[in-house]
Formats: sequence, structure tokens, C-alpha cells
Amino acid sequence: MAFADPNLEIPDRYDRSGEVPAGVVVGGGDDESYELPVVDMARLLDPEHWEAEVAWLGSACRSWGFFQLINHGVDEAVIQKMKDNTVHFFELPLEDKNAVAVCPDGGIEGFGHHFRTSADKLDWAENLIVETQPIERRKLEFWPSNPPTFRDSIDKYAMEMWNLATRLLGFMASDLGVEQETLLAAFRGKRQSMTLHHYPPCHHPEKVIGIAPHSDGFGLTLLLQVNDTPGLQISKDGRWHPVRPQTGAFVINIGEILEVLTNGHYKSVFHRVVVDTERGRDTIVVFQDACINGVVKPLPELGEARYHAIDRLEYSKGHATEIFSRGERFVDTLKK
Repeated sequence: MAFADPNLEIPDRYDRSGEVPAGVVVGGGDDESYELPVVDMARLLDPEHWEAEVAWLGSACRSWGFFQLINHGVDEAVIQKMKDNTVHFFELPLEDKNAVAVCPDGGIEGFGHHFRTSADKLDWAENLIVETQPIERRKLEFWPSNPPTFRDSIDKYAMEMWNLATRLLGFMASDLGVEQETLLAAFRGKRQSMTLHHYPPCHHPEKVIGIAPHSDGFGLTLLLQVNDTPGLQISKDGRWHPVRPQTGAFVINIGEILEVLTNGHYKSVFHRVVVDTERGRDTIVVFQDACINGVVKPLPELGEARYHAIDRLEYSKGHATEIFSRGERFVDTLKK
């Protein structure tokens, strides 16, 4: 790893000087209309305000594909323990982290570098990926036992995220005008995975990138910032919009599969992570997968399909090819 000293010369396999400056970045003085929407779960649960807040949630999903969620109701003790264990894990010596290293046979679970482009350039990040649901798919050999409480934290946090996802999906169904069970059934029993990211500081941020531009290939993404270091940027109207993380908030975004399920009403958008010169950034990201009887297709209740149906496995292959080889959204190739 090249992260021990942020002042060191950037190794060639991390040098992406031609990619990082690409695109206009909106600064802090721009119009407030470009602030990421903030959705309040307390208002969604309040009979007096839920209708307006559901409309606001739907607007965020349609126009941004992202929003911050406050008053989410997730157990704060579970959150704090997960944060503490994440920080502890990434502070371990490399040899200790490699106890759960990614297998060289092509699997993605474990610790290491996971996101390569066609040019084999590496993101300026360390990652740990584990599959958390269904329980029978868990490979505990990739779940760190150091720190000792990490596995228990992952288990509890995964359940909290599923509960949060189901609440959000219920309100999304209300916004879309479909029965809650119709949308929830596409997610229930499907894969849930968790990715922990550590983005070390770098004194040459113009040469490296935390995560290259991409759209998420699952249904729903729930991101928790461990600290307040910024870095996430969202593509909208041809410009990159930095996200100012609110303390205690989750960042939620629409994955490509949910875009298809909603027949294009909700949008999955490109986003990237840039690194800070002085401060590291840690995040905990949970991905909720979805499909209808093994097929990625629009919900029939939402009218004439605007996307071609595709087998879930074939979708995964196509998404990986488009994102990592061409830098494009695979979902666009499914549009009729």
C-alpha cells in the first residue's frame, strides 16, 4: 500500500492525473438550489407532515437520485460501535488487515483493492467488503475478528440497515402510487452487502481519486460517514456537486436496479469520491439488492415498460463491463 506517508510521490498505479480534474465542481457559494435535499424521517412518520415529506422524498429521488436522511431512528449505540470498529480496523497494521484479504481467485469479499478500471489504475482507498444477507451466504472468514467486537457490530448494523431500508421503501412506494408490498417484495430476501472505505489523505489530490465516477448497480444504497471529512461528489446538470455531510445523517442514493423497478421515475446518478490533503475519510456503505423473480424489470403497476427485462446475473455482468471498462451506465443500454 502507498498510504503510509501522504507526502510521498504517487506511484504510477494510483496516478490518475488525467481523470481527477475532469468536470466543473460547484463551489460553496453557488445557489442553494444545488444543495443536496434533506429528508426528515420524523416528518415521514408524523401524520400531519407525512404527505408533504413523501412528496419531498419523491422529488429528491427523481431530480437528484440522492438525499440526506435525518432523524432516521437507527440505534445510536449500534452506529457508534460500528464507527469505532471501522476506525480501529483500518488503523491496524497491514498484515493484520490482510488476515481477511480478498482471495486472488476473483472473489470480491475481503480487504484490499476492489475497483479497477480497464487501465488497471487503483483508487486511493482501502476497502473491506462482506456479504451480510441472506445469512446463509455469509462467509465469516472475511469478517474481521480484530477488533473482537467487529463481527457482532456488523451483524447488528446490517439488521438496522435492513429495517431502515424497508421504512424508506414503504414511503417510496407511497410516492410512486404502488402498494408497499409490491416494492418491498422486490427487495425482501435479496442480497445485502456492506463495504467499508478508508480514504487516506494525500498531498497530491489532483493526481488521485478515492473512487472513480460510477453509478451503483444495486437497488438502494445507505451510506454513513464515520467522520466529517467531505469527499463525495454527485453529478447533476453536467457539474459535480460536493456533499456537505450533516452530522448524524445518512446519505441515501438510488441504484440502477431501483431506477428500472420504478420504470425511470427515480434516477441513479454518477458520483465519485475525491480525497483530502490533510484528513482521512471513512465510510460505511450498505447495498440492498433487488429483482423480481430473478429478473431486473419495471414494476408492472407503473405502466408500459421503458426498460427491457434482463436476468439478474446477466445484469451484473453488463453493469460491471459498462462501469469499469467504459465508464457508462449499463441501465441506459436497457432503455427501449
